[in-house]
Formats: sequence, C-alpha cells, structure tokens
Amino acid sequence: MTETTTATPETPGNADARVERQVRRISKHIRRFTDAHGGGGDAVVEFVGRDATRIVIVAGDGMWADQVVRSPDIARLAVAQAGLTLHEEFPNDLAAKVKTTKYEWSRMAGLQLGGSPG
Repeated sequence: MTETTTATPETPGNADARVERQVRRISKHIRRFTDAHGGGGDAVVEFVGRDATRIVIVAGDGMWADQVVRSPDIARLAVAQAGLTLHEEFPNDLAAKVKTTKYEWSRMAGLQLGGSPG
C-alpha cells in the first residue's frame, strides 16, 4: 500500500509563508551588512515592545547596526539564517568590540548638551 499526502500550496496570505519571506529578507540585510564589514558577527535580540524586537548586529570589524522586527521568533530565525552568533544578553566582550563613529558620538553629545537630534 502506498501512502499519499496532499500538500497545501503556500499562498501569499499564508502566515507561515509570510514569516518565511520576512526572515529571508531580514537575514539578507544582515548578511549584506556583515559581509561589508569583515564577515561573520554576533547579534543580540532585545525586547522593545508588544510588536517590536530589536536585533543589534556587531560585525567582524566591530561596526554595528540594528534592525527592528515584529517578533523575537522572527529575529532569532533571521540571525540564525544569517549565520551569526546569537547572545541572550549583551556580553561585556561584545560591547568592548563595538566601534562607535563620530556620528554616534555627535548624536549622543548633541542630545545631552541640548543640541539638535537631527
């Protein structure tokens, strides 16, 4: 006896297909950034709000970026698909590796000293 299964085609409205596309798109952006900055890297997933999770990415050369996504599950899947090391918390050795540029320093100092945020 042969077993037969019927596959349900993924439609554009299918939630799983939508999540898979989001994960693929986000991981592509992460890889593009890390490839431009020495390849590889680390990531930390942080809760921001009900529908917002922040991925902080630290590339091989210490440059960093972040991206806000809809859920921690999407964030973790995208990080895994991008091939980064995922940390549950921001470890001290990773923080020490982060390079800040003149832009970040001017934004921080400008906001603290009453400067324009833009």
